[in-house]
Amino acid sequence: MEGTSHKSLTLGPGHMQDSALPGYSGNSVIVAHRDTFFRHLDELREGDEIYLRRRSEVYRFEVTGRRIVLPTDLSALWQSPSAQLTLITCYPTHYVGPAPKRLVVVARLITRFSTAGE
Repeated sequence: MEGTSHKSLTLGPGHMQDSALPGYSGNSVIVAHRDTFFRHLDELREGDEIYLRRRSEVYRFEVTGRRIVLPTDLSALWQSPSAQLTLITCYPTHYVGPAPKRLVVVARLITRFSTAGE
C-alpha cells in the first residue's frame, strides 16, 4: 500500500510517503502491524534475505542490522545515499495493548530483476 494511514495498514504493509521507492537510491521505509503482516519480522537476522515485489520487478535485499527504538526516535527515517530498505513495526511483537517500542530492520539492495513476461 502507498501511505501509512490506519486504512492502508489494515490492507497491507504501507510505504511511507516521501521515502524512496523500493529498490531505488535512498531509504525506502515500509511499516506494518506486528500482529498481521509483520508478525515474523522479529525473526529476521543479519544476513537474511528479503524479497520485495513491486509491479513487474523483484528486489532482493540483505538484512544489515536491526534495533529496538522508542517511538520518538525518527532516525530510521533518515535518507541513505544507496538503496536501503527499512521495515518498522511495534515491539515487543507479542505485547498485549499498545507496544512501547519499535523494531527497525534495515537491509541493503543486492539485486533487482524484472518479472515482465512471466
